[in-house]
Amino acid sequence: MERVESPLTTRTAGVVVHWAARYDLLLWLMTLGRERAFREKLVRLARLAERETVLDVGCGTGTLAICAKRRVGSSGVVYGVDASSEMIARARDKAKKAGAIVEFRNAVAEALPFPDAHFDAVLCTVMLHHLPEEARQQCTREIRRVLKPGGRLLVVDFGGPATGRRGLIGHFHRHAVFNLDHVLPLFEQVGLQKVESGAAGLSDLRFVLFEASSR
Repeated sequence: MERVESPLTTRTAGVVVHWAARYDLLLWLMTLGRERAFREKLVRLARLAERETVLDVGCGTGTLAICAKRRVGSSGVVYGVDASSEMIARARDKAKKAGAIVEFRNAVAEALPFPDAHFDAVLCTVMLHHLPEEARQQCTREIRRVLKPGGRLLVVDFGGPATGRRGLIGHFHRHAVFNLDHVLPLFEQVGLQKVESGAAGLSDLRFVLFEASSR
């Protein structure tokens, strides 16, 4: 029997960031005030189009989800999920101020509260390094489950050897040892095929665009 959606839970084995306002300040400093331009670039890399249904996993304070909503238009639908209630609260405030209709939910990447084959595109940016290995595996399975056949997944995270990291942030916490290249097999194992990859244009971040195989 097809599983309609994962059990509802807001508990995760990964790191949860509760300092939402300081998080926005950190991103502003990292991007030298150009976070919106960076987010818009990610939306282009995801190849979002009007009328699509999009999910942002680990949406943080909602900036990327709001950019995605501008791209898919009034006929498109965007959801954002995050394990941090503080992040979700700030994301809702930002969307309201921007006049963007985005549904933000307090949920975890290991148990996405959505039906199977529901999304045209899923965004997963700078959050995989927060998950331990088992949770990361479950996250990839969940993302594949909610993607439509032929749907797209954009993953952005730290890549390349740790010894060659240029950005200061790349030397902190789990960033220091995480390498996006090393987790690509997880996505391939669940039926996601890499179609494009490269530098994301900020610090040591790299992107990979996947396409979901037909069921």
